[in-house]
Amino acid sequence: MTATPIAVVTGASSGIGAATARSLAAAGYHVVLTARRKERVEALAAELTEAGHRAAAHALDVTDRAAVEALAASLDGSGPVKVLVNNAGGALGADPVATGDPADWRQMFEVNVIGTLNVTQALLPALTASGDGTVVVLSSTAGHGTYEGGAGYVAAKHGEHVLAETLRLEIVGTPVRVIEIAPGMVKTEGFAATRFRGDAEKAAKVYEGVAQPLTAEDVADTVSWAVTRPAHVNIDLLVVRPRAQASNTKVHREH
Repeated sequence: MTATPIAVVTGASSGIGAATARSLAAAGYHVVLTARRKERVEALAAELTEAGHRAAAHALDVTDRAAVEALAASLDGSGPVKVLVNNAGGALGADPVATGDPADWRQMFEVNVIGTLNVTQALLPALTASGDGTVVVLSSTAGHGTYEGGAGYVAAKHGEHVLAETLRLEIVGTPVRVIEIAPGMVKTEGFAATRFRGDAEKAAKVYEGVAQPLTAEDVADTVSWAVTRPAHVNIDLLVVRPRAQASNTKVHREH
């Protein structure tokens, strides 16, 4: 009997991560859900299990190297680790370079870049051993273009993009693909609220007048599509935006 392939999703407690976990579970993967909010990933794992899928939850801070390595060790013997979705990340603040808080920049770099590095390094041996592995990096259009008031997040996402691009060069010839998905404007329950530290009014303004920003499910569909292509097909980079957004700084708003 063939073992169910494992897909590890970081930042799976809400938003794009949770939607991606649901999508990959429906595609037949045994999803391993990780996030700092233990109760959220446990609830999602229970939901998926009740729906007849295979899922397990692990509380994890991707910036904690020892914890990441412990997670990787715990998967040994559980089945082939075929997919890693590096989704954990986020933005803090929207200050100009002149007044940005270095602590915010450091935290964004730690989660978006070092966190992705930690989990990718820990699971790359298992992904390679599976004979058909895929590393997905959920970056952002911020990793491909600058905008005012976002330099800290933009710098972190540029770093994540370069990590993915360089890894692809370095492991070519091995049975592991590196896919980067770069979403534009996505309206989720927490991204803008976290960025503006719970200021609901500022968070709402991000999407004001935009009839149909992307949803977490839109991005999850994109991830699942890329992951389920034949093994010889690598989607190097897929930028996905709502129709109303032509660039990071050009958005149609209805008034």
